[in-house]
Amino acid sequence: MTHILALDTSGTACSVALWNDSGLLLGLEEQAERQHTKRLLPMVKSLLAQADVQMADLQAIAYGRGPGSFTGIRIAAGVAQGLAFGLDCPVVPVSTLAAQALRAHLQLKQPQKSAYACSLDARMGEVYWGEYTIDENHPELALAVVEERVCDPQQVQVMSASYVACGSGIALTSMPVGILTQAQQVLPELEPRAEEMARLAGADFALGRVCQPEHALPVYLRDEVTWQKLPRYQ
Repeated sequence: MTHILALDTSGTACSVALWNDSGLLLGLEEQAERQHTKRLLPMVKSLLAQADVQMADLQAIAYGRGPGSFTGIRIAAGVAQGLAFGLDCPVVPVSTLAAQALRAHLQLKQPQKSAYACSLDARMGEVYWGEYTIDENHPELALAVVEERVCDPQQVQVMSASYVACGSGIALTSMPVGILTQAQQVLPELEPRAEEMARLAGADFALGRVCQPEHALPVYLRDEVTWQKLPRYQ
C-alpha cells in the first residue's frame, strides 16, 4: 500500500493530508498566519495518529511547491526535504495553483470537463496566475492550459470560454472587470490545500513524477523572471 503525506504552507492557512491508494484521504487545516513553523509538525503527528499510520509507512512526501508566500513555500519545501531524507523516500512537488483548481472543482461539483482561472495575490501589485482544465473522470490529473506566471493583473487573460475564477488574486481592484463578469462563478477566498495536493501527488507518484529530497525546492516565479534576464541564467 502506498501512503503519501502532503504539506502546504503557501498561504495564511497551514494544512496537511494523508492519502493512500486504497482510498484513504484525511486532512487537517488551520489558520496559522506566521505560525506555520510551529504548527506543521504537530499537525503531521496528529494526522498520522488519527489514521493509525506510522511515519515509516510513508512512501513519499508531497508539498506545495508554489507559487505563494516566499516564506511559506520555503517552510513546506524544507520540512518535506527533512522528512524525506529521514525516511529515504522521494518527494512530490505539487503546484499550489493546480491544487486550487482541483479544490474548486470538487467543491462546486462542476460538469464533466471544466476550466479554472486560478490566482494568488503576489503582492507588489502582481498576481500569480494559472489556468487549468479538469476532467471529472480523472480529476487528479489537472491539466495546465497556460504556463504559470507572475504578472500585472492587467496582463491576465483567460483562454477558456467557460471557466470558474478563484483565489485571492481576483479580488485585486486592478483585476480586469471582464475576468470576473465572464466567469461562471467567482471564489476569491478559495486557497490551495494539502488535501487536494495529496490527490494530485498520488497520480504523480504512480506516473513516476517524483524527485530526490535534495531537489525539493520552492518555485517562486518572480525570482525566475528576474534571474532569467542575466546572461548566466539564459
